[in-house]
Formats: sequence, structure tokens, C-alpha cells
Amino acid sequence: MSEVVQCSVSVPLSTSEAFHLFFEELGRWWPREYTWSQEALQAIGIEPREGGLCFELGPYGFRCDWGRVLEWSPPDRVQLQWQISFRREPVPNPEKASLVEIGFTPEGAGSSRVTVTHSHFERHGAGAAEYQAAMASEHGWPYLLKRFSTAV
Repeated sequence: MSEVVQCSVSVPLSTSEAFHLFFEELGRWWPREYTWSQEALQAIGIEPREGGLCFELGPYGFRCDWGRVLEWSPPDRVQLQWQISFRREPVPNPEKASLVEIGFTPEGAGSSRVTVTHSHFERHGAGAAEYQAAMASEHGWPYLLKRFSTAV
């Protein structure tokens, strides 16, 4: 299986502004219902560097690392190891993680296209096809990008 999910959205921001909102203000637009802490979420973020962690912070010192930055190239592109399983559980083994690339392309005066490409679902093992379908569905990346564009 080498299915790829690709979704994009146009936003009225420069690539630098879109990049900033996507990564540095992740908690402003990422849905709480898509986190482990849900309504108790205190912070969600991505450390802005190659090797940085994607993390969630909750009450009482709760921390969940759900990915790692493989490439950090502002304002053009970021590639992440997506260490969340089909069952929405953290996957500590990076060899069992899929890949998510987020690209930012200028589209004219003050606007950008943000494209998410999610690949290598087969690394998740059982449930990979269902996971790919879920991320392509209206509740997956299309929903997340809609939330992002609404935050603009």
C-alpha cells in the first residue's frame, strides 16, 4: 500500500504568515477533540527545528509526544514523522510512523496555498487502509485544513 492523502487550502496570507499561524499558533486552530487531553488541553505545539518534537501538554504534568520534525524549512516546508496510530494512540517506534509534509506556496499578492501530504500509512500495520481513508475523509485532513483557514 502506498496511498497518499493530499489536501490543500488557499489562505489570504503570505507564506511566512501562513507558516507562522500553522506551526507557532497550532493551539489556536487545532481542534481540542483531536487531542488526548480534549477540554483539559493546556498546550499543543511543534518544536521549531529539525529533530524537534510534536507534543501535547495536559493537566498534572501530562505530556504526549506524537511526532518528530524531520525537516524544518521555513517558510516553505516541514516534514513530520506522524507517530499516531489508527487507534489514536502514540507510536513510539519511528519505523512505524507515517510521514506528513506541509508545504507553503505563494499564490499571488499576499496569498498562499497550504498543502498537506500524508504518506506511508503502511508503516502503521493493521488498519493502515482504514487510517488512510479516515485521514482522506471529511473528518481528517480536509477538516483540519478547514479549521486552519477559518483561523485566518
